[in-house]
Amino acid sequence: MRRERRILPWWLLGTAVLMALQSVSSQNFYDTPAKLAQLRATMEANAAIVAMGGPTRLLETVGGEVVFEIFAYLAIVVSLMNMFLIGRNTRSDEETGRAELVRSAPVGRRSIIVAALVVALVVDAVVAVVVAGTAVVTGLPVAGSVLVGMSVAGIGFTVAAATAVVAQVFENPRSVYGAVTALIAVMYVARAIGDTGTDAVAWVSPIGWGQRTFPYVDDRWWPLALFAAVSAVLIATAFWLSRRRDFGAGLFGYRIGRATASPLLGSPVGLTWRLQRGAVLGWALGAAVLGGAYGSFADSIEQFLADNPELAAYLGGDVHDAVDSYLAFTLSISALLAAACGVAGILRARSEEARGLSELILSAPVGRVRWLTGYVAVALVGSAVVLVAGGFGEGLAHGLRVDEPLQALRLAVSALAYLPAVWVVVAVAAAFVGWAPEISAVLGWTYYGYVVVALLFIDAFDLPGWFAGASPLRHTALVPLQRPDALASGILLAVTVVLTGVAWAGIRRRDIGR
Repeated sequence: MRRERRILPWWLLGTAVLMALQSVSSQNFYDTPAKLAQLRATMEANAAIVAMGGPTRLLETVGGEVVFEIFAYLAIVVSLMNMFLIGRNTRSDEETGRAELVRSAPVGRRSIIVAALVVALVVDAVVAVVVAGTAVVTGLPVAGSVLVGMSVAGIGFTVAAATAVVAQVFENPRSVYGAVTALIAVMYVARAIGDTGTDAVAWVSPIGWGQRTFPYVDDRWWPLALFAAVSAVLIATAFWLSRRRDFGAGLFGYRIGRATASPLLGSPVGLTWRLQRGAVLGWALGAAVLGGAYGSFADSIEQFLADNPELAAYLGGDVHDAVDSYLAFTLSISALLAAACGVAGILRARSEEARGLSELILSAPVGRVRWLTGYVAVALVGSAVVLVAGGFGEGLAHGLRVDEPLQALRLAVSALAYLPAVWVVVAVAAAFVGWAPEISAVLGWTYYGYVVVALLFIDAFDLPGWFAGASPLRHTALVPLQRPDALASGILLAVTVVLTGVAWAGIRRRDIGR
């Protein structure tokens, strides 16, 4: 609990903010039964939206509409929180040797797994309280709010138990995270298939169980028993596997590497790319899939906005510009994903520094600036790859629906208009690494969160216009609705260069590892 005390509150805060924003927004948009009925008719006619949201039965009440919109995303956020919590305190501790120090005391072999799972259980209980409390405070019924909170918490603890199993199988923490992330993706896809096709498929997914409690509609409580039963089986499996492997090893060990290193590893940029290529490709795949989901709905957006004028006003432009307005908005979301990838990549520099791994590189004839430049370069290129992937996926799906294959190229190029703004967010994180390394992660993600709020929620929170002034995405043309602004892009690129220089100056002046 002590080790997690500074990390977990941010996850809890993010969960509360997501719930609050969606609850307030939905209750403002659909404040009459007629609007809700119109929304349900529109949603039922589009399989892509159902696949992204959930069963349309939820749309019978405004509270159910909130669950339809946000539940899957809350489930993913809480699942990732549990994945990292268990991974850090089990497999990662074994790799670093920290677990061996604990095991040298009179504690049992399973004590580390048990401690991690107990912390996960406590935190998930807090998640249930936070989600339910936020829903009630924003005006939703108490019973349904409690059910939503318990369902999200149940998904989180089920993933925690699954991570404990996977941590016994793989020796590499990155492999653990990759396998569990793939499991979460399968949970989401199975739920989507069940919602758009055979309902039985959704019952394979814990996300599907949670949504089929139908909060605010039927308030089913019995699916919660599934979380308890499956978690118990997974925990028993993790204990059983832990007795059948060597301490510090996994059932599947590291594969044998090449006898000689690739020439690519001869530079900090090459090494950084080698370490982060899997993460970048994962982000790119996720952005492409999300873009595809958005693109599959673009051809019907004009009628959707005609039926929902409040959303038309939110997106900007008029109904005649509906498709391009929608595409511009969704490309902005892809830009947020790209920025998150870049921020995670640049903050990896501080993580490697704190673990002492950067000293191995700096002991060679490699300067500090050159070392940090490797992370900056990979973060900038990686964010560009993710952004283009998101635009390409959206254009491909949209093009297939309207029989215009060139839409994939059009939107991939359009996405590049948002790249200077994405790079500014990455460069801000780099400056924090250079000058405030100990709190660089907090500051970097805080600024990223500000950019998200300034783009998506400034109207929902009724924030003043000046609030968004420091967000680079607010100074970017809404392509393809608007023409690219060369002057604004040039200024944003100049800001990126200046901030990168600030990061270099900071890394030259401070002690490494401090």
